[in-house]
Amino acid sequence: MSILHPWAFALLPIALLPFWLKGHQGQHYSWLELIPEDLFSDRLNLAVKGVMSLLLLSIVIALAAPRGSDEQIPRVGKGAQTVMVIDRSVSMDHPFAGDASGHVAEIKSAAARRIITQFIDSRPNDMMGVVGFTNSALYGIKITTNRDAIHAAILAATSPSLNQTNIGAGLTEAVGLFDNIENSGSRALILLSDGAGKLSPRVKYLLSERLKSRKLSIYWIMLREPGEPSIFSKAEYGEDRTPNSIVLHKYFQSLGLKYKAYEADDPETLQSAINDIDSREKKAIKYRETIAGYDYSKVFMVSALVLVLLMLVIKNLRVYE
Repeated sequence: MSILHPWAFALLPIALLPFWLKGHQGQHYSWLELIPEDLFSDRLNLAVKGVMSLLLLSIVIALAAPRGSDEQIPRVGKGAQTVMVIDRSVSMDHPFAGDASGHVAEIKSAAARRIITQFIDSRPNDMMGVVGFTNSALYGIKITTNRDAIHAAILAATSPSLNQTNIGAGLTEAVGLFDNIENSGSRALILLSDGAGKLSPRVKYLLSERLKSRKLSIYWIMLREPGEPSIFSKAEYGEDRTPNSIVLHKYFQSLGLKYKAYEADDPETLQSAINDIDSREKKAIKYRETIAGYDYSKVFMVSALVLVLLMLVIKNLRVYE
């Protein structure tokens, strides 16, 4: 049992007011011996005070909002613990390269929001977290099954931001989310970006240690900019001239973890990449669902309503002899 508003118990003395206050109704008699003893009225008056006291007590307890303890229920399903790492740089608000007919393609961030939302809704057993990044990591939501919170975080992570791509900060923040939750047996990072910033040797070392220790699967969906070389290119580049996206791709390959890269030039190839990830990450997972404790304040509010009705009945009661 937990109390959300314990300060409300300071109002408990109010419940004694009916016994402290005296009514002013009645008639004056010169000699009380003329009036017969009325035990029924005395008892009825005491009952009215008791009902009023219980009414005030019920209202005070309802204000305190007592709740039962939350319950952790083990569940088994098919899915994964997944963190979406989403690029929020200004370039994500540019359209895809377009199609051969010359029509302007869909905005990359809008397509990502739409397709990721469909992906989330199609995997009800998944536990998902969200991290955005521009010049630094932008925390979205911890790994959770709360679909409303995940959708809100995706909306925020696909909104425009700065013209920078600190992919190392985003990945580091995302890996840290797995420290706060029990391993279900299937864990993955899904990186969605249209570029790759340069990782320093220190960041590469720390990131590789964390990724390996948590045995995370890595999926990278590269939304290519027009004219940008493919991350799968076999072209030879001079020293320090290799594009950052190719360097990052080779870095992921060198980790020895489960890794898959995709290139998306339009919404259709982005959808295809998400579908492939969906088919790969459907293992049996165990997780715990938190069931909120029962709200007992409702019981006391109903009790207060019943007591009000009882008071109306008693106040309108007439006895004729």
